[in-house]
Amino acid sequence: MHVLIIGAGGFIGSRLAMEFRQNNPSASISLFDRQFSEFLKNDPGFTCVEGDFGDQTQTDMLLEKKPDLIFHLAAVVSGEAEKNFDLGMEVNLKGSLHLLEKCRALGHQPRIVFASSCGIFGGDVRQVITENTAPKPRSSYGTQKAIVDLLMNDYSRRGFVDARCLRLPTITVRPGKPNAATSSFLSGIIREPLNGQQASYPVDPASEFWILSPKQVVKNFIHAAALEAEVIGEDRCINLPGLTVSVQHMIDCLEKVAGPEVIQRLTYEPDRFLQSIVLTWPPHFDTQKADQLGFTADRDVEEIIRNYIREENIQLQNL
Repeated sequence: MHVLIIGAGGFIGSRLAMEFRQNNPSASISLFDRQFSEFLKNDPGFTCVEGDFGDQTQTDMLLEKKPDLIFHLAAVVSGEAEKNFDLGMEVNLKGSLHLLEKCRALGHQPRIVFASSCGIFGGDVRQVITENTAPKPRSSYGTQKAIVDLLMNDYSRRGFVDARCLRLPTITVRPGKPNAATSSFLSGIIREPLNGQQASYPVDPASEFWILSPKQVVKNFIHAAALEAEVIGEDRCINLPGLTVSVQHMIDCLEKVAGPEVIQRLTYEPDRFLQSIVLTWPPHFDTQKADQLGFTADRDVEEIIRNYIREENIQLQNL
Protein backbone atom coordinates (compact mmCIF):
# COMPACT_ATOMS: atom_id res chain seq x y z
CA MET A 1 0.00 0.00 0.00
CA HIS A 2 1.27 3.43 -0.99
CA VAL A 3 0.26 6.21 1.43
CA LEU A 4 0.63 9.96 0.93
CA ILE A 5 0.29 12.39 3.85
CA ILE A 6 -0.08 15.99 2.68
CA GLY A 7 0.71 18.46 5.44
CA ALA A 8 2.87 15.89 7.22
CA GLY A 9 5.34 18.38 8.66
CA GLY A 10 2.90 19.79 11.19
CA PHE A 11 2.36 18.45 14.68
CA ILE A 12 -0.72 16.40 13.69
CA GLY A 13 0.74 15.22 10.38
CA SER A 14 4.00 14.06 11.91
CA ARG A 15 2.21 12.20 14.70
CA LEU A 16 -0.11 10.63 12.15
CA ALA A 17 2.86 9.48 10.08
CA MET A 18 4.53 7.79 13.04
CA GLU A 19 1.33 6.18 14.32
CA PHE A 20 0.22 4.95 10.90
CA ARG A 21 3.60 3.38 10.17
CA GLN A 22 3.55 1.61 13.52
CA ASN A 23 0.18 0.09 12.63
CA ASN A 24 1.14 -0.60 8.99
CA PRO A 25 4.86 -1.45 8.90
CA SER A 26 4.78 -2.73 5.31
CA ALA A 27 3.24 0.45 3.85
CA SER A 28 5.23 2.78 1.60
CA ILE A 29 4.70 6.25 3.10
CA SER A 30 5.44 9.56 1.36
CA LEU A 31 5.26 12.82 3.31
CA PHE A 32 4.68 16.24 1.74
CA ASP A 33 4.95 19.66 3.37
CA ARG A 34 6.86 22.92 3.18
CA GLN A 35 9.40 21.68 5.73
CA PHE A 36 10.11 18.78 8.04
CA SER A 37 11.94 18.21 11.29
CA GLU A 38 15.34 16.58 11.04
CA PHE A 39 13.86 13.63 12.90
CA LEU A 40 11.42 12.89 10.07
CA LYS A 41 13.88 13.65 7.28
CA ASN A 42 16.40 11.21 8.73
CA ASP A 43 13.84 8.44 9.25
CA PRO A 44 14.37 5.76 6.54
CA GLY A 45 10.75 4.69 6.90
CA PHE A 46 9.51 7.84 5.15
CA THR A 47 10.07 9.59 1.84
CA CYS A 48 9.93 13.29 2.66
CA VAL A 49 9.18 15.74 -0.16
CA GLU A 50 9.39 19.45 0.62
CA GLY A 51 7.18 21.77 -1.41
CA ASP A 52 4.15 24.03 -1.52
CA PHE A 53 0.67 22.50 -1.76
CA GLY A 54 -0.40 25.62 -3.64
CA ASP A 55 2.02 24.69 -6.44
CA GLN A 56 0.03 22.36 -8.68
CA THR A 57 3.07 20.97 -10.47
CA GLN A 58 4.43 19.64 -7.18
CA THR A 59 1.10 18.05 -6.31
CA ASP A 60 1.01 16.42 -9.75
CA MET A 61 4.36 14.73 -9.21
CA LEU A 62 3.19 13.23 -5.92
CA LEU A 63 -0.05 11.93 -7.38
CA GLU A 64 1.54 10.41 -10.48
CA LYS A 65 2.62 7.57 -8.18
CA LYS A 66 -1.10 6.84 -7.62
CA PRO A 67 -1.21 6.56 -3.83
CA ASP A 68 -3.84 4.17 -2.51
CA LEU A 69 -4.53 6.34 0.54
CA ILE A 70 -4.17 10.12 0.92
CA PHE A 71 -4.37 12.00 4.20
CA HIS A 72 -5.04 15.64 3.28
CA LEU A 73 -4.10 17.93 6.18
CA ALA A 74 -2.61 20.86 4.26
CA ALA A 75 -4.26 24.19 5.04
CA VAL A 76 -3.82 27.87 5.62
CA VAL A 77 -5.14 28.19 9.18
CA SER A 78 -8.20 30.21 10.14
CA GLY A 79 -6.70 33.52 11.23
CA GLU A 80 -4.26 33.64 8.32
CA ALA A 81 -6.99 32.72 5.82
CA GLU A 82 -9.15 35.55 7.17
CA LYS A 83 -6.36 38.11 6.87
CA ASN A 84 -5.04 36.86 3.53
CA PHE A 85 -8.06 35.89 1.41
CA ASP A 86 -6.04 35.09 -1.73
CA LEU A 87 -3.69 32.74 0.08
CA GLY A 88 -6.54 30.90 1.78
CA MET A 89 -8.35 30.46 -1.53
CA GLU A 90 -5.18 29.32 -3.31
CA VAL A 91 -4.31 26.61 -0.79
CA ASN A 92 -7.49 25.62 1.00
CA LEU A 93 -9.84 25.67 -1.97
CA LYS A 94 -7.91 25.66 -5.26
CA GLY A 95 -5.23 23.30 -3.97
CA SER A 96 -7.84 20.82 -2.79
CA LEU A 97 -9.82 21.08 -6.02
CA HIS A 98 -6.67 20.41 -8.03
CA LEU A 99 -5.96 17.37 -5.87
CA LEU A 100 -9.39 15.99 -6.68
CA GLU A 101 -9.10 16.81 -10.38
CA LYS A 102 -5.73 15.10 -10.63
CA CYS A 103 -7.10 12.00 -8.92
CA ARG A 104 -10.01 12.02 -11.39
CA ALA A 105 -7.64 12.32 -14.35
CA LEU A 106 -5.50 9.43 -13.13
CA GLY A 107 -8.60 7.29 -12.64
CA HIS A 108 -7.40 5.15 -9.75
CA GLN A 109 -9.97 6.24 -7.11
CA PRO A 110 -7.75 6.69 -4.03
CA ARG A 111 -9.18 6.77 -0.53
CA ILE A 112 -8.88 10.31 0.89
CA VAL A 113 -9.15 11.33 4.53
CA PHE A 114 -9.68 15.10 4.55
CA ALA A 115 -9.11 17.36 7.57
CA SER A 116 -12.22 19.50 7.51
CA SER A 117 -13.34 21.71 10.39
CA CYS A 118 -16.28 22.42 12.67
CA GLY A 119 -15.55 26.02 11.69
CA ILE A 120 -17.87 25.42 8.73
CA PHE A 121 -20.73 26.04 11.17
CA GLY A 122 -21.61 29.46 12.51
CA GLY A 123 -24.39 31.68 13.68
CA ASP A 124 -26.55 30.74 16.66
CA VAL A 125 -24.13 29.20 19.15
CA ARG A 126 -27.06 27.88 21.19
CA GLN A 127 -28.03 25.37 18.52
CA VAL A 128 -27.01 21.72 18.69
CA ILE A 129 -25.18 20.75 15.52
CA THR A 130 -26.24 17.45 13.95
CA GLU A 131 -25.31 15.65 10.75
CA ASN A 132 -28.21 17.43 9.05
CA THR A 133 -27.23 20.96 10.09
CA ALA A 134 -26.36 23.07 7.05
CA PRO A 135 -22.96 24.79 7.07
CA LYS A 136 -23.18 28.54 7.65
CA PRO A 137 -19.56 29.62 8.06
CA ARG A 138 -18.67 33.06 9.37
CA SER A 139 -15.08 33.03 8.13
CA SER A 140 -13.24 32.53 4.84
CA TYR A 141 -11.51 29.49 6.30
CA GLY A 142 -14.83 27.90 7.22
CA THR A 143 -16.25 28.71 3.79
CA GLN A 144 -13.29 27.14 2.02
CA LYS A 145 -13.54 23.98 4.12
CA ALA A 146 -17.29 23.74 3.54
CA ILE A 147 -16.84 23.95 -0.24
CA VAL A 148 -14.21 21.22 -0.19
CA ASP A 149 -16.53 19.02 1.89
CA LEU A 150 -19.15 19.33 -0.85
CA LEU A 151 -16.58 18.58 -3.54
CA MET A 152 -15.31 15.51 -1.67
CA ASN A 153 -18.88 14.26 -1.43
CA ASP A 154 -19.60 14.77 -5.11
CA TYR A 155 -16.31 13.33 -6.37
CA SER A 156 -16.99 10.28 -4.19
CA ARG A 157 -20.54 9.99 -5.55
CA ARG A 158 -19.14 10.03 -9.08
CA GLY A 159 -16.59 7.34 -8.21
CA PHE A 160 -13.54 9.56 -8.79
CA VAL A 161 -12.29 9.19 -5.19
CA ASP A 162 -13.35 7.46 -1.98
CA ALA A 163 -13.34 10.35 0.51
CA ARG A 164 -14.24 10.85 4.11
CA CYS A 165 -14.22 14.39 5.58
CA LEU A 166 -13.55 14.68 9.29
CA ARG A 167 -14.88 17.91 10.72
CA LEU A 168 -12.38 18.54 13.49
CA PRO A 169 -13.13 20.26 16.78
CA THR A 170 -10.55 22.76 18.04
CA ILE A 171 -7.37 20.78 18.67
CA THR A 172 -5.84 21.30 22.10
CA VAL A 173 -3.24 21.14 23.47
CA ARG A 174 -1.08 21.93 20.45
CA PRO A 175 2.65 21.63 21.30
CA GLY A 176 5.25 24.15 20.19
CA LYS A 177 4.68 27.84 19.61
CA PRO A 178 1.42 29.74 19.00
CA ASN A 179 0.30 29.82 15.36
CA ALA A 180 -2.02 31.99 13.27
CA ALA A 181 -5.12 29.92 14.00
CA THR A 182 -7.81 31.99 15.70
CA SER A 183 -8.26 29.12 18.17
CA SER A 184 -4.58 29.10 19.13
CA PHE A 185 -5.32 30.61 22.54
CA LEU A 186 -7.17 27.45 23.60
CA SER A 187 -3.85 25.64 23.55
CA GLY A 188 -1.90 28.64 24.82
CA ILE A 189 -3.85 28.91 28.07
CA ILE A 190 -2.65 25.40 28.94
CA ARG A 191 0.72 25.18 27.20
CA GLU A 192 2.30 28.51 28.12
CA PRO A 193 1.53 28.48 31.89
CA LEU A 194 2.81 24.91 32.16
CA ASN A 195 6.04 26.09 30.55
CA GLY A 196 6.40 29.02 32.94
CA GLN A 197 5.21 31.64 30.45
CA GLN A 198 2.48 34.28 30.51
CA ALA A 199 -0.59 33.75 28.32
CA SER A 200 -3.89 35.47 27.64
CA TYR A 201 -7.33 34.56 26.35
CA PRO A 202 -9.39 36.93 24.16
CA VAL A 203 -12.93 35.86 25.10
CA ASP A 204 -15.07 35.92 28.20
CA PRO A 205 -14.10 32.92 30.38
CA ALA A 206 -17.69 31.64 30.22
CA SER A 207 -17.35 31.15 26.42
CA GLU A 208 -17.70 27.52 25.40
CA PHE A 209 -15.84 25.58 22.70
CA TRP A 210 -15.81 22.11 21.11
CA ILE A 211 -12.35 20.54 21.63
CA LEU A 212 -10.40 17.35 20.96
CA SER A 213 -6.83 16.34 21.80
CA PRO A 214 -4.08 15.63 19.23
CA LYS A 215 -3.95 12.03 20.43
CA GLN A 216 -7.62 11.45 19.65
CA VAL A 217 -7.41 13.28 16.31
CA VAL A 218 -4.65 10.97 15.09
CA LYS A 219 -6.56 7.93 16.34
CA ASN A 220 -9.68 9.09 14.48
CA PHE A 221 -7.79 9.76 11.23
CA ILE A 222 -6.43 6.23 11.20
CA HIS A 223 -9.85 4.84 12.07
CA ALA A 224 -11.43 6.79 9.19
CA ALA A 225 -8.92 5.35 6.74
CA ALA A 226 -9.92 1.82 7.71
CA LEU A 227 -13.68 2.31 7.25
CA GLU A 228 -15.29 0.96 4.11
CA ALA A 229 -17.32 3.37 1.97
CA GLU A 230 -20.59 1.49 2.37
CA VAL A 231 -20.30 1.74 6.15
CA ILE A 232 -19.99 5.54 6.00
CA GLY A 233 -22.81 5.98 3.50
CA GLU A 234 -23.46 8.60 0.83
CA ASP A 235 -22.65 11.57 3.06
CA ARG A 236 -18.90 11.41 3.57
CA CYS A 237 -18.81 14.27 6.12
CA ILE A 238 -18.46 13.32 9.77
CA ASN A 239 -18.61 15.66 12.78
CA LEU A 240 -16.01 14.18 15.11
CA PRO A 241 -16.90 13.73 18.79
CA GLY A 242 -15.37 16.11 21.29
CA LEU A 243 -15.89 17.92 24.59
CA THR A 244 -17.94 21.06 25.15
CA VAL A 245 -15.92 23.13 27.62
CA SER A 246 -15.72 26.74 28.74
CA VAL A 247 -12.46 28.64 29.00
CA GLN A 248 -13.07 28.88 32.74
CA HIS A 249 -13.47 25.11 33.02
CA MET A 250 -10.15 24.64 31.22
CA ILE A 251 -8.49 27.05 33.64
CA ASP A 252 -10.05 25.28 36.63
CA CYS A 253 -8.78 21.92 35.36
CA LEU A 254 -5.32 23.37 34.83
CA GLU A 255 -5.34 24.60 38.42
CA LYS A 256 -6.44 21.20 39.68
CA VAL A 257 -3.69 19.42 37.76
CA ALA A 258 -0.80 21.89 38.09
CA GLY A 259 -1.61 24.09 41.08
CA PRO A 260 -2.85 27.66 41.72
CA GLU A 261 0.49 29.32 40.97
CA VAL A 262 0.31 28.16 37.33
CA ILE A 263 -2.98 29.89 36.53
CA GLN A 264 -1.62 33.17 37.88
CA ARG A 265 0.18 33.40 34.54
CA LEU A 266 -3.15 33.85 32.71
CA THR A 267 -4.90 37.12 31.89
CA TYR A 268 -8.06 38.13 30.04
CA GLU A 269 -7.26 40.43 27.11
CA PRO A 270 -10.29 40.95 24.81
CA ASP A 271 -9.59 40.82 21.07
CA ARG A 272 -12.42 41.88 18.76
CA PHE A 273 -10.93 40.25 15.66
CA LEU A 274 -10.63 36.86 17.33
CA GLN A 275 -14.03 37.19 18.98
CA SER A 276 -15.65 37.94 15.62
CA ILE A 277 -14.64 34.47 14.45
CA VAL A 278 -14.38 32.08 17.40
CA LEU A 279 -17.58 33.23 19.09
CA THR A 280 -19.56 32.19 16.00
CA TRP A 281 -18.49 28.55 16.39
CA PRO A 282 -21.28 26.42 17.93
CA PRO A 283 -19.91 24.41 20.86
CA HIS A 284 -22.70 21.84 21.09
CA PHE A 285 -22.73 18.78 18.81
CA ASP A 286 -24.78 15.62 18.47
CA THR A 287 -22.27 13.15 17.04
CA GLN A 288 -24.49 10.09 16.77
CA LYS A 289 -23.11 9.12 13.35
CA ALA A 290 -19.49 9.39 14.46
CA ASP A 291 -20.22 7.46 17.65
CA GLN A 292 -21.89 4.65 15.70
CA LEU A 293 -18.92 4.50 13.31
CA GLY A 294 -16.50 4.05 16.21
CA PHE A 295 -14.89 7.49 16.45
CA THR A 296 -13.86 8.56 19.95
CA ALA A 297 -13.31 11.65 22.10
CA ASP A 298 -11.29 12.42 25.22
CA ARG A 299 -12.74 11.55 28.61
CA ASP A 300 -12.31 15.03 30.10
CA VAL A 301 -10.09 18.13 30.11
CA GLU A 302 -7.93 16.83 32.93
CA GLU A 303 -7.04 13.81 30.80
CA ILE A 304 -6.04 16.12 27.95
CA ILE A 305 -3.82 18.20 30.23
CA ARG A 306 -2.18 15.20 31.89
CA ASN A 307 -1.49 13.57 28.51
CA TYR A 308 0.14 16.78 27.29
CA ILE A 309 2.32 16.97 30.40
CA ARG A 310 3.46 13.36 29.93
CA GLU A 311 4.08 13.73 26.20
CA GLU A 312 6.11 16.92 26.67
CA ASN A 313 7.96 15.64 29.77
CA ILE A 314 6.90 18.64 31.87
CA GLN A 315 7.92 18.27 35.51
CA LEU A 316 5.40 19.32 38.16
CA GLN A 317 5.66 18.65 41.86
CA ASN A 318 2.09 17.50 42.31
CA LEU A 319 2.19 14.89 39.51
